[in-house]
Amino acid sequence: MSTPWDKGSHPDVPRPKGIDFIRIILRAAGLIALVFGGLVVLVVLRLIERPFCGENRPITPHITQFVCRNALRIAGLKLRVTGTPMQGRGAVVANHSSWLDIFALNAVKRVYFVSKSEVAAWPGIGWLARATGTVFIERNPARARMQTQLFRDRLLAGHKLLFFPEGTSTDGLQVLPFKTTLFEAFFTPDLRGRIAVQPVAVIYRAPAGRDARFYGWWGSMEFGAHVLAVLAPATAGAVEVVYCTPLPVADFDNRKTLAAACEAAVRRAHTEMLDAPAG
Repeated sequence: MSTPWDKGSHPDVPRPKGIDFIRIILRAAGLIALVFGGLVVLVVLRLIERPFCGENRPITPHITQFVCRNALRIAGLKLRVTGTPMQGRGAVVANHSSWLDIFALNAVKRVYFVSKSEVAAWPGIGWLARATGTVFIERNPARARMQTQLFRDRLLAGHKLLFFPEGTSTDGLQVLPFKTTLFEAFFTPDLRGRIAVQPVAVIYRAPAGRDARFYGWWGSMEFGAHVLAVLAPATAGAVEVVYCTPLPVADFDNRKTLAAACEAAVRRAHTEMLDAPAG
């Protein structure tokens, strides 16, 4: 199932009315209390955890998982999981449709997102990203070596680094070609034979009667307006997270062949789940 990709074409979102506003207010209040309450607990625990464990985070990621699972419930999304998150060292790559991806992917498995450095300065989101161990990268060749070393250290510490190789978010109905740049970091001599990359597909099911692209957030769509739209429906939607077979980096000659294999796995799982009847 696919439609022609048009970055500037957005679904029509009905204006909230009547009971919708009450639902939005209650859900928004619940999300704010959960997310920022969880952030306070996480920061306090991290102050205790860091001196004893360093880069290891044996406790705080469980706070993140708890917050993300319950944030999806409050927002009216059922979470469904297929496949098994890998246990060994390595990274995770996924398609990117929405700000909701952060909750869906964190709810299942402890991961640490790789994000552009600009996100660190965003109000609210930047604080959350820093507190949860996000790796910030710059598009600056002069800092490439330092960022590769940071990847190495975090991966060898057992952190599952997760990034979105499409480089942008979509409407959720297709997978864009994967960019290969970040895959290069996995081919350093001390990483290549020790890690794998697990492709993951994220698929959204819109609430009954809504546009299939309902949960997608892309292009010029305003964040605040999209949040309100997500919180309004009385009927539940769903997000399905599919864990594909991990791919050992040592099985590939270079970043391009590895990226192509990851893209093929995500695209195949994404298409199969979209074409399957909603569960």
